[in-house]
Amino acid sequence: MSSINDKVSVRRDGEIGVILVDNPPVNALGHAVRDGMVKACAELAADPAIHAIVVACAGRTFFAGADITEFGKPRQEPWLQEAIERIEQCGKPTVAAIHGTALGGGFEVALGCTYRVMVERAQVGLPEIHLGLLAAGGGTKRLPRLIGPEATLKLCLSGERLSAARALELGVADHVGGEDPIAAGIAFARTIVGKPFVPVSEREDKLAAARADSAAFDALAAKLTARAAGQAAPHANVESVRDSFTLPFAEGMAKDARTIDALIAGSQSRALRHLFFAEREAARIPGQPADVQARRVRTAAVIGAGTMGGGIAMSFAGAGIPVTVVDTTQEALDRGLDRVRANYATSVKRGSMTQAAMDERLARISGATDRAAAAAADLVVEAVFEDMDVKREIFADLGASAAPGTILSSNTSALDVDAIAEVLERPEDFVGMHFFAPANVMKLVEVVRGARTSAETIATAMAAGRAIGKIPVVAGNCDGFIGNRMLARRSQEVERLLQRGATPRQIDEAAKAFGFPMGPLAIADMSGLDVGWFIRKRRGTPFPIADAICEKGWFGQKTGAGYYRYEAGAREGTDNPDVAALVAEVAGRLGIAQQRFDNDAMIERILFPLVNEGARILEEGIAYRASDIDVVWVNGYGWPRHGGGPMFWADEVGLAAIVARLDAFAADTPEDPSLRPAALLRTLAASGSSFAEWQQDRAKQG
Repeated sequence: MSSINDKVSVRRDGEIGVILVDNPPVNALGHAVRDGMVKACAELAADPAIHAIVVACAGRTFFAGADITEFGKPRQEPWLQEAIERIEQCGKPTVAAIHGTALGGGFEVALGCTYRVMVERAQVGLPEIHLGLLAAGGGTKRLPRLIGPEATLKLCLSGERLSAARALELGVADHVGGEDPIAAGIAFARTIVGKPFVPVSEREDKLAAARADSAAFDALAAKLTARAAGQAAPHANVESVRDSFTLPFAEGMAKDARTIDALIAGSQSRALRHLFFAEREAARIPGQPADVQARRVRTAAVIGAGTMGGGIAMSFAGAGIPVTVVDTTQEALDRGLDRVRANYATSVKRGSMTQAAMDERLARISGATDRAAAAAADLVVEAVFEDMDVKREIFADLGASAAPGTILSSNTSALDVDAIAEVLERPEDFVGMHFFAPANVMKLVEVVRGARTSAETIATAMAAGRAIGKIPVVAGNCDGFIGNRMLARRSQEVERLLQRGATPRQIDEAAKAFGFPMGPLAIADMSGLDVGWFIRKRRGTPFPIADAICEKGWFGQKTGAGYYRYEAGAREGTDNPDVAALVAEVAGRLGIAQQRFDNDAMIERILFPLVNEGARILEEGIAYRASDIDVVWVNGYGWPRHGGGPMFWADEVGLAAIVARLDAFAADTPEDPSLRPAALLRTLAASGSSFAEWQQDRAKQG
């Protein structure tokens, strides 16, 4: 074996040459790897004794993707598109020996090879859409030549991974089998030595149907991008895949090179790349001792069989963790478990789950009416109504009966976790775990640290969250933690907009135009207006219009009326004229002049105070990082991923502009001190800095 550089080496196995890349941990396609591969391929291509070349990787995976840290920096030759072309056109057949995950640029390298061999557990995919990009290394041009443009478009817009078996079925893989990818690659290479071969970029038969009639492709593209208004990457992917059958290969590749540069420079891709790193950074807990180990969670229990409790139980069952659901009466328990069965049955009916998978998950969920059934669980999650006295009574009981080492957690959305922990003899084993509805779908879990919560308990809650497919974020203890504390500011400003003349429909449409999947008032109707009413009563923060609606007994969808009216069983509301009359009455009684608002003015009014509260949360140490706040809002509250989250968005808008508007809001509403810019926000704005730079400085300081 000879080395090309410290990441790429070459070996010869008879007439088969092997290019071996070793760039741990995931063999990212950085410049040294690309340069080394091109030189290794040239060396083997020039050797008359070599008749075929295998491209393989050491370690646990084939190339898992491009080196994201290079994005946005000056391009270093050979860049990926050029490196793949040099391999494809080397004059000898090439075989990609794939194990682990060949994603993004890694899959594009494999597509640039003449053949692809996969071990059984390998996966391939083009997930660039999740970073606001397209597969500009040739993925959108070569893959259609193997599986057709329509199948390619589905993969590009979903970012879906293909198993080895599915890749073989579609024609992406030429052979599947073996445990050792290099041995499998060499064995396959020997079978094609001396046979004629055609580079993937020169294959045309899979494009014929689309070239003859592109109507099916256009219809599919319209369907798949129906909810992607304003998003650059989905439409760029559609155009790029379409170019595979409308433009010559080289012309399409040149166009992709221009498109990828524009996408990388754009705000949306920056936002998505920000989230890629932010979601990984959220797993790091500053100050956590290096020797802290999470306890194993082999069994779980959920107290409360309501909608939230059932969803949490489904999350554990879906991860293979047996879970016991406990409620006070058999009737409540049966109702809750029936709801779980119905949810699974809906998934089976839609085709997103098999009947066998449903049966397996249901077998992991048991029920009980005695809390003693939870005593032996490794992790207990309380998920009952948001009432401090009820929660304290439950934990006094659990604390006395739970086995030593059991982690006790509350799904409280806003209550003081230290006040709950006062009833426990082992408060170090107690933590908040705030799930989001529907808990079996939503990705976020706020892990709320109490004053006496141990590092081991935090580590266990974080690990358990990841094990059940969630994105856990640590939050400090305060009213509302990170997300709901900021949400309260948005709700407050929505109320003010209503009082000043904006209609529910106008506010919701502005939020949807910004990128939220639903407007705040439609969400309130769906969740139940009585929930917010109860919280406002506890906090002593009346909302005259919202409270007046609740006093009418209008709690949203479940009562047929709220901010909107709902016909029997309807999820979409129509305008409620009774609310318009009520708003006019309240505004008149309060002496509030009516105004007109455009979308931009409404967005500033509801989101700038939210950002301001985020700055206070950072000042107080409730969140470790500005990016943690972004992760919370994207994964728990519907902030559009391509918008990066509130703190990223604030940096894009400019903190000085936000401070100026907040000063105007504060002058306009002097009775509300929360509108005054937070000290951190004002300091950063005055210095021309950003939340991202503040976070970087904090990280450097440790």
